[in-house]
Amino acid sequence: MSREDYSDTLRVLVATDCHLGYMEKDEIRRHDSFKAFEEICSIAEEKQVDFLLLGGDLFHENKPSRTTLVKAIEILRRHCLNDKPVQFQVVSDQTVNFQNAFGHVNYEDPHFNVGLPVFSIHGNHDDPAGVDNLSAIDILSACNLVNYFGKMVLGGSGVGQISLYPILMRKGSTTVALYGLGNIRDERLNRMFQTPHAVQWMRPEVQEGCDVSDWFNILVLHQNRVKSNPKNAISEHFLPRFLDFIVWGHEHECLIDPQEVSGMGFHITQPGSSVATSLIDGESKPKHVLLLEIKGNQYRPTKIPLTSVRPFEYTEIVLKDEGDIDPNDQNSILEHLDKVVRNLIEKASKKAVNRSDIKLPLVRIKVDYSGFMTINPQRFGQKYVGKVANPQDILIFSKASKKGRSEANIDDSERLRPEELNQQNIEALVAENNLKMEILPVNDLDVALHNFVNKDDKLAFYSCVQYNLQETRGKLAKDSDAQKIEEDDLILKVGECLEERLKDRSTRPTGSSQFLSTGLTSENLTKRSSGIANASFSDDEDTTQMSGLAPATRGRRGSSTANTSRGRAKAPTRGRGRGKASSAMKQTTLDGSLGFRQSQRSASAAASASFKSASANEEDDVDSPSSEEAEPEHFNKLDSTSEDDENTKGKGRKRPATTKRGRGRGSGTSKRGRKNESSSSLHRLLSKDDDEDEDDEDIEKKLNRSQPRVTRNYGALRR
Repeated sequence: MSREDYSDTLRVLVATDCHLGYMEKDEIRRHDSFKAFEEICSIAEEKQVDFLLLGGDLFHENKPSRTTLVKAIEILRRHCLNDKPVQFQVVSDQTVNFQNAFGHVNYEDPHFNVGLPVFSIHGNHDDPAGVDNLSAIDILSACNLVNYFGKMVLGGSGVGQISLYPILMRKGSTTVALYGLGNIRDERLNRMFQTPHAVQWMRPEVQEGCDVSDWFNILVLHQNRVKSNPKNAISEHFLPRFLDFIVWGHEHECLIDPQEVSGMGFHITQPGSSVATSLIDGESKPKHVLLLEIKGNQYRPTKIPLTSVRPFEYTEIVLKDEGDIDPNDQNSILEHLDKVVRNLIEKASKKAVNRSDIKLPLVRIKVDYSGFMTINPQRFGQKYVGKVANPQDILIFSKASKKGRSEANIDDSERLRPEELNQQNIEALVAENNLKMEILPVNDLDVALHNFVNKDDKLAFYSCVQYNLQETRGKLAKDSDAQKIEEDDLILKVGECLEERLKDRSTRPTGSSQFLSTGLTSENLTKRSSGIANASFSDDEDTTQMSGLAPATRGRRGSSTANTSRGRAKAPTRGRGRGKASSAMKQTTLDGSLGFRQSQRSASAAASASFKSASANEEDDVDSPSSEEAEPEHFNKLDSTSEDDENTKGKGRKRPATTKRGRGRGSGTSKRGRKNESSSSLHRLLSKDDDEDEDDEDIEKKLNRSQPRVTRNYGALRR
């Protein structure tokens, strides 16, 4: 190439799916991904390319280990930081292209000598996640080693809206517009492409001496291409016709030669992965990277093989087609499979390029055992330890179905890769199985799953359950006919409450119906949302606020302020409970951290036992100085259906009660009051913690304990 041609030719090395850190705990294969990436960077230096372009999945894990991060940074620092001049310039608005704290391409930083710029999008393995929407590639970008682009913010309503701004590059007379689209869930992106104006492509402005048609347009994306399910793949025909060249990541089969799409006018290259992550036929093909040379509106591709990749041999056999196998003799099957494995190992050794560094090969045999017995793959592979890199999974057995026989030419690569499985949300699963949610609304469960996965919120499901239980209890407690609810109608009543809550939410502003923290009722949700969204269980004040999930109707274990008479002062009080916690807050904190024990009785048994109780229960309130935590005001509101203790009298027979000892006993006065029997039994039913959750050992001790002498001040015996 002449000097004039060199100054006008942009040279790009293209690679995708490096999967750094794959099998990092395997003693044999742990270094494979790093050796391949090191070779890619070495090729880039050797060929003197202008920059290295990566098509996603640089890391195998969303949260790579420290070992993986350190090795990746070492490789990039070794090959990218030098004093070689960069021959091209970025002429677009870099603050739009690179969404980080610095907002410019890394080689323009005066504090770094970057001789090999690296441009990368994210894939489905290293996609952004968490509250700050950060990816592992953001770490490399903050280290000024990688230019991270193609990170989209899904704005708008409904399916969302994205805008693709190109990175405009110029080298001599050659101008290139580089578009990047990081991985988006295939089903959603599919709908976005079919929604008008949901995907907007920004074109370069017309400048003097440079028309829009003079730009060479490249797109890098990381999505499903094989259409095993049309809704979970992206069709080439969704893409605009002004594109010239497309780098397609995510598909691991190496189809490096550019293929023209009929009727679209652009070419697609699929470099594939640089390390085999699935033992399938598509991964066994030789691995390559692509050297792309662009001058004007023309390009020249050159594929370069990777020599450091571990050899991989794949074959399929059908036992019934082999003449030397007896279906009733397992030894004949073993002998035939041994012969096949030895042939594959020998074939792999002949392909080795570097004889001084011969790697143990990967071997996979897919066996159709229709009409034959299977053998243990692990036991079969033990004899090949030290001869192959994957002795534990050399064999994979399958039976060809009738449909599979007629469609034997279908590539099953998508069926075997877990990341390609159909992704559904909870709403779709519930609708598909005709499930009816009795207490938890589907939308709340969907939000909880989203927060748990994407925002790493460990208490997402706990908050969802507690918020909805609290809301249901509040609805039932406020019902004027709560005392008349019969046992058989309780489930129907809960279902009606769910419908009422959903109607109430539909009338609220958007976003107000979402649960924010544990145990917030619908009354105080808007008042306390800011202080509880990030509640900490280690802080007494925060935990006290979160103890609001215990409703006033839990007369057995919770606070009994709702049972005080009208003339009593509103001092901090403590219920009888089991006597071990100074307030409901302590019990909630312990249960939240250890997990609530499941009651041994069914819900119907609990309801039956509750409603068959015909005796009046006498409640006593003990003022204790050790319970200084302020109770939320809505506690008294929730128990508005129960009458005052001084005016209400039950008709049931009194029973003697055992005393319960609690921490920090106070010297406060004790009063007694009575509720009518149906109200007491209903409140016991609505109580969050069932009496059955006590340890068997504690129950035995309490049964063996001598009963104290009965006086009027002790109250009713707890059943």
